[in-house]
Amino acid sequence: MRESKLHAILKDVFGYTSFRFDQLKIINSILDGHDTLAIMPTGGGKSVCYQVPALYMDGITLVISPLISLMQDQVANLKETGVDAVFLNSSLSYGQSQKAKEKILNGKVKLVYVSPEGILSSHLNDFFKDLDISLIAIDEAHCVSQWGHEFRKDYMRLGELKATFPGVPFIALTATADEKTRGDICHQLLMKETKIFVSSFDRPNIKYNILDRLDEMKQLSEFIKTHHPDDTGIVYCLSRDKVEKVANALKKLGFPAVPYHAGLTQEVRTRNLSKFNTEERIIVVATIAFGMGIDRPDVRFVAHLDLPKSIESYYQETGRAGRDGKPSTAWMIYGLQDVVKLSQMIETTDAEESYKKIARHKLDSMLALCEASACRRKFLLQYFGEPGQDTCGYCDTCISPPVLMDATVDAQKIMSTIYRTKQTYGAAHIIDVIRGSKSARISEKQHDQLSVFGIGKDKPKEYWNTLLRQLLNLNFVAVKSWEYRSLGLTNDSLKILTGGDKLWLRKQEFTLIKKGRQEKKDRAVESEHQRDDLFNALKSLRNKIAREKNLPSYIVFNDKSLHDMCSLMPRNDDEFLLVHGVGQSKLEHYGAAFLEVIREY
Repeated sequence: MRESKLHAILKDVFGYTSFRFDQLKIINSILDGHDTLAIMPTGGGKSVCYQVPALYMDGITLVISPLISLMQDQVANLKETGVDAVFLNSSLSYGQSQKAKEKILNGKVKLVYVSPEGILSSHLNDFFKDLDISLIAIDEAHCVSQWGHEFRKDYMRLGELKATFPGVPFIALTATADEKTRGDICHQLLMKETKIFVSSFDRPNIKYNILDRLDEMKQLSEFIKTHHPDDTGIVYCLSRDKVEKVANALKKLGFPAVPYHAGLTQEVRTRNLSKFNTEERIIVVATIAFGMGIDRPDVRFVAHLDLPKSIESYYQETGRAGRDGKPSTAWMIYGLQDVVKLSQMIETTDAEESYKKIARHKLDSMLALCEASACRRKFLLQYFGEPGQDTCGYCDTCISPPVLMDATVDAQKIMSTIYRTKQTYGAAHIIDVIRGSKSARISEKQHDQLSVFGIGKDKPKEYWNTLLRQLLNLNFVAVKSWEYRSLGLTNDSLKILTGGDKLWLRKQEFTLIKKGRQEKKDRAVESEHQRDDLFNALKSLRNKIAREKNLPSYIVFNDKSLHDMCSLMPRNDDEFLLVHGVGQSKLEHYGAAFLEVIREY
């Protein structure tokens, strides 16, 4: 009886014919009254796990969400399916807030979205504690954990809600949490006898590609032109200043790029976010604050111009590509300065040593992924505790397996130079000495008189940068002073310096990426999905409706629904209900208009 009713809600309201991953098990766990932790991949349908039980149960479901834009999208999406939901946050005027509360008190609302800061305030806490709350859902739950990759103080206080709402089950949801983080989420939220569901972390449609930074704008523009010339994408940068520079550079190169970061005015951010939501071909250059809760399904690439600080961050950000299941790319370049900069950020923070220790481990794991000579997908899956095949056939190391080289002698040259310069200089100076630079600084320090001066002039600067970065990653070299970024030797250095151990490293090719056979194959796969006339007509209608209603186009219908219409060619209301994502509400609102277009074909 329960299961048939749940399937009816899924189809009649949301237009889906079947549950995905562990959705049904998670929903049953909630309905049985258990605290539940759900780990599901980005785009895996986490919201269904609390929205369906919210409609099944009496009472109100509180959804704790980190971003205003995420709340707005979720509420708009629910209203399009005929479900009345509201959000309470700082974007509302006093009058709008009172109107939303009246709807809640009148029993017209099933889901209420609030921020962690809001629900913990005495005002909202008092408002909700006398209402019939049936479920509390905590989205982006990795923010709860002190080991998580996002620090948000009020997330870590959400366990206090257990006292305010005794007996109300919690569901915590995230796409990224290793075993330690999962345990910490349960601990912080005071969840008891928690049922934990971990779906696969694999995103088989995403192609992972990680390269050495040579000329980042040249590399980025060549990547986009070669693989995604007419696609929507996100480019991540570490700083606001770099976001602006990269967005401007892309525009000069003819790409439709816009910046997005917290330093822009609200008006500019809103305008650029609207472009991202509504335009067919747009590139957003952003800091990592952009993207949490972004639900656009047809982002074809995510590019990183700076190294993420953890695999969790990388997985979360790359997961914003290809949510519709179609071929997409996670592309990244990184270099020595990324390693030094992120390490310095860890060491100079005021956080406790226990946090720094975890942060170092996470950065080391991220670097190990970058330097991996085996399948990157397998490395990612194993990090999250999931076995993977030895090769996936769809990442750069599988497509073009790296060649290993004996780097022992060159590593000895670097270590000897660090030692001869008394372990008091940074990477740039060490490499200048090795390459025999005639700079004034070298002669001033009389380092041009050292025996190591010029011993590596036969190789380019990029080679020595890469080798030094790998030595740092492997702890054969360390940053001795974070203030001056000076390099020093470690206890492990002697193993290489004395020749006791051989050092085999990934051989780097210092040329820009070129279109190869696999890339041509990728383009062929994409060409199979070229939109025909009907698809374009349906898309035009969808976009027109979205503009009129001031909604992101994918909330009206996503591309998968449009492709399904092209495949099924429904002739009437009953057949239109068979389309993916079509429930009763969307049939009533849009069925006639879309059926009219389909009949023309």
